[in-house]
Amino acid sequence: KVIKTEVVAADQPWHDHWLPFTNLDLLVPPFDVGSFFCYKKSKDDDDGVTTMDMVDALKTSLSQTLVLFYPLAGEIVHNAAGEPEIHCNNRGVDFIQAAADVDLRDLNVYDPNESIDGKLMPPRHRGITTLKCGGMVIACMFDHRAADGYSASMFVSSWADMNRSVRPTSLPSFRRSVLNPRRPTLYSTSVANLFLPLSDLPPLLQTHPKSESPEPDQFDSHLISRIYYMEGEELKRLQFLASENGCQRSKLESFTSFLWKITASFLEESGHLDHMCKIAVAVDGRQRLSEGEGVEKQTLMATHFGNVLSIPFGGIRSKDLKDMPLSVVANQVHDFLKSAATKNHFLELIDWVEDQRPKALMSRPFARTEREFAIMVSSGQRLSIMGKMDFGWGKLAFCSCHVPSARTDCYVMTMGSPINDNDWVVYMHLPTKLLHYMETRASHVFKPLTSDYLKLSL
Repeated sequence: KVIKTEVVAADQPWHDHWLPFTNLDLLVPPFDVGSFFCYKKSKDDDDGVTTMDMVDALKTSLSQTLVLFYPLAGEIVHNAAGEPEIHCNNRGVDFIQAAADVDLRDLNVYDPNESIDGKLMPPRHRGITTLKCGGMVIACMFDHRAADGYSASMFVSSWADMNRSVRPTSLPSFRRSVLNPRRPTLYSTSVANLFLPLSDLPPLLQTHPKSESPEPDQFDSHLISRIYYMEGEELKRLQFLASENGCQRSKLESFTSFLWKITASFLEESGHLDHMCKIAVAVDGRQRLSEGEGVEKQTLMATHFGNVLSIPFGGIRSKDLKDMPLSVVANQVHDFLKSAATKNHFLELIDWVEDQRPKALMSRPFARTEREFAIMVSSGQRLSIMGKMDFGWGKLAFCSCHVPSARTDCYVMTMGSPINDNDWVVYMHLPTKLLHYMETRASHVFKPLTSDYLKLSL
């Protein structure tokens, strides 16, 4: 039940101005991504603080936080060249307060389409939902063109600090010059092959660049979201199988290899033979771009608000991928990730975008044509947000990313467990039939997330 909807703006006088996107921002298509944060019952009876007091404090601290993160209070519009920019006009953000007649422990977090999408997280807002048990859910939705996961977590953790009357640990930087291209530009064909201009696509895909395929019923094109729990022992087992000849693969490489391989098995066994199966992994460039540049550049990159991502990928025919040992698949993942994990890779990527402007760009794996399938994997472990989201009423019980149900690109994010550092929580936005296949064939790896795992109780 929605109690109140209002707009919260920065609480200081405003200077209207424009903030251009960096070349790395221009690689991101216009889609939304969100996060939600669950808290157990507050101690209202102990300190006399009511739910309304908490909500009022959140609005006040949000207004203060928007002074620092002012682009989020603006609007994304296109300039005369057709490129998106942020109009920093302090329009404000939508703030929705609601109440739900459900206990936190009964919330079906395994199926966010049933419990989160359109309920605890309406489109594009900062939402506060109080639950029957006295618990609270804070949900935020961002336009990915303005903020990647790192930037979004920086904003929410600063909001939490402000709500506790604590100075934020890191103030955002909007200095665009740190991502300027070189003159003359210089880049290799390997970097140029990661993305492509939308104008290079066939007319149908230019109109619907995120469409699943010219065959709409190919994989049961309806995508749904599910959240799974992965126990640390299963991660260790995958890591053991993915490593060979003394080459220890990371947990992310091992997980990505397993996901890639089981997707290929699904394609082959469901009759979609010999498809090109692609997997892409988001790589953050903040630390890499500041290598050897001194303390000032390191600080600017660590606090840069915006997108600093590359999306390397691999593609193998499903019939070949299905029969590969996991260690061989992991070698493929390691190789394409290694190619993007350098300072020079990101410098070349910035330069390549400069030569493509003002063309709209997209990640090449998701420019899918017939007999192709692609999944995007992102790691939330690097964000380490569990300990930073204290708004003053206790430890975070659970959090997850969330993408709107209307999004048609396949997306997976791994996150740390709130109760065991060795375990993972995995968010998946994939075709229904593929998720059913994974739950059947790999039930020991992907366990539906329930309150039993999270110990969500009063």
